[in-house]
Amino acid sequence: MTQVLCVAGARPNFMKIAPVMAALAETGIAAQLLHTGQHYDAAMSDGFFADLGIPHPDHHLEVGSGSHAVQTAEVMKRFEPVLDSVKPQAVLVVGDVNSTIACALVAAKRGVRVIHVEAGLRSYDRAMPEEINRVLTDQISDLLFITEKSALANLQREGIDPARVEFVGNVMIDTLYRNLERAVPSSQTLGTALPAYAVLTLHRPSNVDDPATLAALLDVIGEINAVLPVVLPLHPRTRGNIEKFGLSAKINALRILPPLGYLDMLGLMRDAKLVLTDSGGIQEETTALGVPCLTLRDNTERPITLTEGTNTLVGADPAAIRAAFDQVMTNGGRAGCIPEYWDGRAAMRIAHTLKGWLPQAAGVRSA
Repeated sequence: MTQVLCVAGARPNFMKIAPVMAALAETGIAAQLLHTGQHYDAAMSDGFFADLGIPHPDHHLEVGSGSHAVQTAEVMKRFEPVLDSVKPQAVLVVGDVNSTIACALVAAKRGVRVIHVEAGLRSYDRAMPEEINRVLTDQISDLLFITEKSALANLQREGIDPARVEFVGNVMIDTLYRNLERAVPSSQTLGTALPAYAVLTLHRPSNVDDPATLAALLDVIGEINAVLPVVLPLHPRTRGNIEKFGLSAKINALRILPPLGYLDMLGLMRDAKLVLTDSGGIQEETTALGVPCLTLRDNTERPITLTEGTNTLVGADPAAIRAAFDQVMTNGGRAGCIPEYWDGRAAMRIAHTLKGWLPQAAGVRSA
């Protein structure tokens, strides 16, 4: 009998599900893996599975891209018959992508218990689709695993019983530590050795969908590139908007790369002097790596990267970006420390908890 049906759908999920699947296998918990196919690039998805040693999915929904509504609805439609066929004791979802809320919602309505890994993170910005996914998934989850203690306070404010919450640490950091020695050297990815460089990732709609905002960001990145070479693995959405808005000249001097696999990106970040990003996960990875990070957002759902880590919020304000960059070049930027339980053992804590919890999970779901 399958005890846990684990769900992954998009790139941010893969780094989180890899150590969970390994830990469940090690502790003897019968699990199956379902890939919704939300990730837009099948080749990239397959590459991540190979890089991270994730077992071949038992089920693949092949949903593909689409609007939030279309994608969420399609995942729900295709997930329900699989759920009815497998009949797991629980469905485990990770992170905050559309697949997360879609599968959690179907499971909850079918009376199957829901486990949420990386629960309780909040940016308090409802304009972010991921924030909606986080809040709703947590509300219908029976067991919630958190990466940092501030997440418990968030959940309590939303009326969630602390008895359903467990602080286990960050499974994404499990994956980072497990693969750090295998990371591709930056000189191999770049085709040359750079004594110092910055990495930029840029994809959020708030940064790339408005031509004025995107132009201002690329202008200040151009200024940084004149001092410190900037490497940009270019997201398809960002590339498309740069071309559509006639901004291609603004990135001509940057070192442009295609989207990278996990091991290539890990090596690129590890060897960088600075990372500029609007990604959530990269804020955590740079903290674990001890690399200064400038987050091109006005808020973050990962506050521990600000209070204990290497992260600084600068938004899309060119003046704030320049000032923070000057700090990095002058004194090295925020040194930070490794947060509690970011020790590579988070997934095993999850598995040990589930070993005791699953026998108690039979019957009616909690209210």
